Amino acid sequence: MARPDGSALLARLYRPLSSQPHHVLPLLIFLHGGGWCVGDVASYDVLCRELSNLSGCAVLSVDYRLAPEHPFPAALDDAAFAFQWAVEHAELLGVDPARIALGGDSAGGNLSVVTALARRGAAVAPRFLLLVYPCTEILSARPSRQRFADGFFLDSGTLQWFFERYLPAGNSEDWRASPMRAESLQGLPPVLMVTAEYDPLVDDCLAFAERLRREGVDTEYLQVDGVVHGFLTLGKQFPQAAQTIATAARTLARALNTED
Repeated sequence: MARPDGSALLARLYRPLSSQPHHVLPLLIFLHGGGWCVGDVASYDVLCRELSNLSGCAVLSVDYRLAPEHPFPAALDDAAFAFQWAVEHAELLGVDPARIALGGDSAGGNLSVVTALARRGAAVAPRFLLLVYPCTEILSARPSRQRFADGFFLDSGTLQWFFERYLPAGNSEDWRASPMRAESLQGLPPVLMVTAEYDPLVDDCLAFAERLRREGVDTEYLQVDGVVHGFLTLGKQFPQAAQTIATAARTLARALNTED
């Protein structure tokens, strides 16, 4: 994807094994996790293949710019650019521009929500949001931040390290970094939010889901017990991952009308 400045935004396109080249498919634009600082499309290859094959949707996994070399809002700019590019190049991708979803885990979930908020009222907006333990606010005093601060894979020190590198100017209250601070969440598409029981972000996710519902957004909330932040890509350690991916794919298929 060529940016206006001539640089390239890389992405990887997946199509289900069951599809034919002439099939026009719904599309999930996937934004990976990693605290806006680490991760890439290669590390999410298996998950994106599974989501595509199980849902019947194409998946476009975006290799957005990372902090600290590219701090806020570079990743967000790339997410917004990728969505608009996919709309404008739907024929090239073999997808239906009227059936595009956004999704991702952790930092990618954050970018998905903020991109969807920014596109409210646009000619083409996301039809669905797949949010897997998203970061919905930078600063939080909710109990899970302390309860699971150490020893549960994502610890408080790592969170702080990510936040400081993504937001060197201290923009923690900007709704584009903390979507919970948005004036309104009305107008977002239906949401599936997946959370982990032993996650410092779980209380923030629940509060965000409850606010979505209060503001009229169709929201399904799925907390997976016995797992930590990041479990969806740790299937060898957490057998719950496979079932959760299957559930997410079915929900995505239903939202984008690809079910048989």
